Amino acid sequence: MGDMSEEKLPPPRPPRVDLRSPWVLDTRELARHAGLSRSVHRSVPLDTALGVPDVIVLPKGTEIELDLLIESVVEGVLLTGTASVTATGNCSRCLDPIDEDIDVDFTELYAYPGSTTEATTDEDEISRLVDNRIELESLVCDALVLAMPLVPLCEEDCQGLCVECGVKWADLEPGHGHEKIDPRWAALVERFDETPSSEDPASGPGKQA
Repeated sequence: MGDMSEEKLPPPRPPRVDLRSPWVLDTRELARHAGLSRSVHRSVPLDTALGVPDVIVLPKGTEIELDLLIESVVEGVLLTGTASVTATGNCSRCLDPIDEDIDVDFTELYAYPGSTTEATTDEDEISRLVDNRIELESLVCDALVLAMPLVPLCEEDCQGLCVECGVKWADLEPGHGHEKIDPRWAALVERFDETPSSEDPASGPGKQA
């Protein structure tokens, strides 16, 4: 009898998906019927916040609008669609609050167990159907995070803030500027400002007792 430790064990079964989750699509009516398709439109709330705090985020509970098409093909179920959402953040130049509309398109093949695609493709290179269901959350959330701007702007030509006074350049008068004094003269100017004027009657030589 051969050594049982040398026998190849079947690959572990993928974890079952939560059928109650709005992120899950049931494809049983399409299974193994190439050419059948179904449109899906739904709004799904985020379970966790996405993005970079104080820069641009999708807060927890944000509703993501999904417009999807699932189609049965020979090797599995092909998912195509669009996810739309509005992120909130701050302009990277002037720091004003902004809303950023984000739309992402995606296409993903979910392979049937035992299909040629499933058998010949590494586990981390393709998605797989689990009990004829598709889990959307990781696909959609990854696509949204990648689509978020790294440097969000209120306007493409935003001029930002004056580094001297911190006011938005868009709100300042034309020609706005700040006089800069050579640091070598700064102490002298400060002393001059503190010296009483000769015209001040309270400090002049003609002051009467």
